[in-house]
Amino acid sequence: MIEIACVVHGTVQGVRYRAFVEDAATTLGVTGSIANQSDGTVYVVAQGLPDVLKEFVEYLHEGSLQSSVISVEVEWRQPTETFYEFSVLHT
Repeated sequence: MIEIACVVHGTVQGVRYRAFVEDAATTLGVTGSIANQSDGTVYVVAQGLPDVLKEFVEYLHEGSLQSSVISVEVEWRQPTETFYEFSVLHT
């Protein structure tokens, strides 16, 4: 198990991006969370096997039909806590 922390840039708020990513995470069996940030980005933490997380990052780049992803920053790291599901955080 490994973890990624991602910052997604572009038109990714108010366009069903978080729901799209939650569906992708559920399909792939990825756990973690996603949240809108005050600067207009979306922050994602995800845990899973490396190959599965690589596929998950492709979904982050794709986004929902209404979104327009400019870039995805990905940091690979060891988990500091364990997630048991994928959650959309409303902050």
